[in-house]
Amino acid sequence: MKAFVKDITGLCLYLAIILGCTYLAVHYLAQHTQVDGSSMSPALYDRDHVLVDKFTYRHQEPERYDIIVFPYRYQQDTYYVKRIIGLPGETVRIDGQGTIFINGEALQENYGAEVINYAGYASTPRKLGSNEYFVLGDNRNDSRDSRDASVGLVKRNEIIGKAFWRVWPLSGIGSIE
Repeated sequence: MKAFVKDITGLCLYLAIILGCTYLAVHYLAQHTQVDGSSMSPALYDRDHVLVDKFTYRHQEPERYDIIVFPYRYQQDTYYVKRIIGLPGETVRIDGQGTIFINGEALQENYGAEVINYAGYASTPRKLGSNEYFVLGDNRNDSRDSRDASVGLVKRNEIIGKAFWRVWPLSGIGSIE
């Protein structure tokens, strides 16, 4: 009987440790999110499942071209996945030909799936505050992002983390650039 109680106690302790580690991992280290829509294609596609690193940005600042996750301000439990284009203190503008300018210099990047047709709020220079980021979807003409007033500039404290690993579909499993 003592062996049975000891085995049950050990099992309960083991399960408590597993549940505790899972709780800590989900709340402080990583989060799962599903991509809804094509705004980040070709990097991410509709219904892709990704893991979000919630830990790294506690110790370093987000960088240009990082793919981040942040909550949508107007709908609870809705998160956006976008790419950082403009960093705090920079001035961002998109001209009539779809060229992105950072502090007056054309941005040399190839993440956009096509030429931008709609500059939105970025058609005039947008000076970012000390804690603001300008984000775009890679599918530039099918993305609600910092060009749209409903998304706007993303504040540093709104960033949940960096999307770093695709877990679904299995054919696409792996690191996100």
